[in-house]
Amino acid sequence: MDLGLTGRTAFVAASSQGLGYACARSLAREGAAVTLNGREADRLAAAAGTLRSELPDAEVSWVAADLTTPEGRAAIVAQVPDVDLLVTNNAGPRPGSLDEWDADALVGALQANAIPAVELMRAWIPGMRARGFGRVVNITSAMVKSPAADMGLSTSARAALTAISKSISLDVAADGVTVNNLLPERIDTPRQEFMAQRLMATHGIDRTEAFRRIASTIPVGRLGAPEEFGDACAFLCSAQAGYISGQNLQLDGGAYRGLV
Repeated sequence: MDLGLTGRTAFVAASSQGLGYACARSLAREGAAVTLNGREADRLAAAAGTLRSELPDAEVSWVAADLTTPEGRAAIVAQVPDVDLLVTNNAGPRPGSLDEWDADALVGALQANAIPAVELMRAWIPGMRARGFGRVVNITSAMVKSPAADMGLSTSARAALTAISKSISLDVAADGVTVNNLLPERIDTPRQEFMAQRLMATHGIDRTEAFRRIASTIPVGRLGAPEEFGDACAFLCSAQAGYISGQNLQLDGGAYRGLV
């Protein structure tokens, strides 16, 4: 299937590794000109080089900037003034508990996992509307629908982004711009390595057992592949997905127990 992305311009936040990189790879494979982003220039250059070697025809650039700061976002928009496909992403807060979730922690979570996405939408959606085409995909978390006790900080910030994104989607849909969210759980990325190490330290188990326990929580019995996640992102960015907006697509191997 031709997803209609050839010649489109894409920006993928926090994309030197993990879920962001997977989305960037799928978009580049489908013909979009992709700009990677992260804080470390060396890692971005390496990631861009890997993409170019795997996909010789891909157009890949990168911008090293901290998207949690106004200065970083300004640098990003200056380098990439027009975007057709925006994928927002950032690492989530560490697990914790109520005694750690003071005002500073709450504000910090919003500054990392909600405000940058909204500010980038504010920067680029007007151009999308003027051109009659745009796709926004926010990488949030399955915790938005199924919060874990120790993930309240991440859940609260991502739920805030989910709410405002729904409002934005209603305003821009008639101009050919869609806004959707991808909700991952247990995708095989460095984040899961972190969670495995945490299990190992808490329960005194080895890495194999930690990953076995993680996979046992997923009905399909395995972690998700980054490529599966990236391809879902590419479809939501596609020409064919113009009638899908304001939605939360879970990539969780069937783990969600609810109906809606």
